[in-house]
Amino acid sequence: MEVIDSPGMQDNIQVPVNHAGFMLRLVAYIIDRLLVGFVSFLVIFPLLAILGINIYGMGGFNDLENFDNLDDGSQFALMAGMIGAYSTIIILSIALNWLYYSLMESSDRQATVGKMAIGIKVTDLNGNRISFLNATGRYFGKILSGLLFGIGYIMIIFTEKKQGLHDIMAGTLVVRK
Repeated sequence: MEVIDSPGMQDNIQVPVNHAGFMLRLVAYIIDRLLVGFVSFLVIFPLLAILGINIYGMGGFNDLENFDNLDDGSQFALMAGMIGAYSTIIILSIALNWLYYSLMESSDRQATVGKMAIGIKVTDLNGNRISFLNATGRYFGKILSGLLFGIGYIMIIFTEKKQGLHDIMAGTLVVRK
């Protein structure tokens, strides 16, 4: 447990900080992924239908028999349309995730729905609320944490302040409320 100065206090009263460990953060992450995944499904599934992409493999872009009967120009146009549609869906998915995490963690609650359910929040190194820009850096830092075979997340177990690589990069802590 660490002690930090209480923000806004005249007498610099020291307040104990209880850092959130790996398991608490993992449970919060699972809750958030279920929530964001459900909302993404509600947004992306109708978009797939509008674009004519059939995810069940019946007709549409997945009907390779008809694809082979098309001339080269039509095949190219169909492939370009598929790439554009999937790229749009990927960009939309990334944007939804980024906005969810960054807006929630920089809000007055300082936590996503999963973190609120577990009773943890994100702060700066002094216990203050983080800015949207800082939350954005933290979000994209998670990509690096995951790309390194998850070592950036595993660091949470071993660091003194229970920080992952993305927390260290963004100068943030995840603490119990």
